[in-house]
Amino acid sequence: MSTRVGFVLRRVLLTIPVLFAMSIFVFLMIRLVPGDPVQTMLGIYATPDRVATIRSELGFDRPLTDQYLMWIGNALHGNLGQDFISHVPLTDLLAQRLPVTLELTALSMILALGLGIPLGVVGAVGPRWAVVFADLLVVGGVSIPSFWLGIMLVLLFAGVLHVLPPAGYVPITTDVLENLRYMILPVLALGAAQLVYILRTTKAAMLTVLGSPYVIFLRAKGISERRIVFVHALRNAAIPIVTVVGIQFGALLGGAIIIESLFAVPGVGQLVVNAIFQRNYPVVQGGVLVIAVIFILVNLTTDLIYGALDPRISGTS
Repeated sequence: MSTRVGFVLRRVLLTIPVLFAMSIFVFLMIRLVPGDPVQTMLGIYATPDRVATIRSELGFDRPLTDQYLMWIGNALHGNLGQDFISHVPLTDLLAQRLPVTLELTALSMILALGLGIPLGVVGAVGPRWAVVFADLLVVGGVSIPSFWLGIMLVLLFAGVLHVLPPAGYVPITTDVLENLRYMILPVLALGAAQLVYILRTTKAAMLTVLGSPYVIFLRAKGISERRIVFVHALRNAAIPIVTVVGIQFGALLGGAIIIESLFAVPGVGQLVVNAIFQRNYPVVQGGVLVIAVIFILVNLTTDLIYGALDPRISGTS
C-alpha cells in the first residue's frame, strides 16, 4: 500500500468515530431537553392517551439505548423517520430541500473564493490604495451580521431600486435565469462574511510566503514578479486558505438557516426553523443530522486536499 493511499484510508477511518459521536449528540439533543418532548409537540392537545400513543409511535417508551440503536439502524438504511405533522417521510422532505441549501452554500462559496482570493492577493502585493481598500473591506465584513446585511440588500435592491425580488425561490430546473435572480441577494448576504475571512487569510498567507528566502532567491534569478506571486507564492499559501474554506463551509451551513428564513428560500435551514416553531422534533433531528454529516464530510475532503497540496502532511515526502 502506497503512503498516499494509507493517508487517505487513515483520514476516512478517523471520520467514522466522529460521525458516531455526532450521531449520539444529535440523538440526545432532543431527549435530554427538560420536559417531555411529546407533550411539547402536542401542546394543548396533549391528553394522556394521545401522549402515550405518540410516545409509542416514536419509540420514546423504550430504553434510551434501544431508541438509539433503532434510530441509527434506520438512518443507516436511509430511514430518518417521518414528519410529525404531515407524516411525510423525512428522506422525501430532505431530498426536496437539500439541493436548495447546497446550491445556496455552493454559490456563496464560489462568490467568497472568486473575490476573496484575488482581493487577498491584491491586498498583499497591490498598490497602497488596494491594501487600504482590502483592510476596510475586512473590517466592514467582519463587523456586519449576515441577517442585517440581508435586510439592507432587500431594502436597497428590492425596495428602492426594484431590480431584484425580495424573497422566494425558482428551481434551477425550471428557469436558470430566474433562479439566479432570486438567489443573488441570499448569496450576497451569506457569502459576504466568508469572503472577508478568505481575503484576510489569503493576504496574511501571501505576505508570509513572499517574505520567505526562496522567494528572494527567485527574484534574484530574475523571475518575473507575476510568476512568483501567482505560480510559486499562491501555491504555497494555499494550505491556510484551504483550512479557512473548510471551516467557513460549516459557517455557511449554519448561516443558511437564518438566510433561508429571511429570504424564504425553501432549503433544509428553513425546514429546521419551521420545525422548531412547530415543535416538530423528528424533523429538527433529521435536518441537524444531515447538516452535521455534510460538514464532517467537507472537513474530510479538506484533509485530503491538504495531503495533495503538501506531500509532507500525507507522508509522501
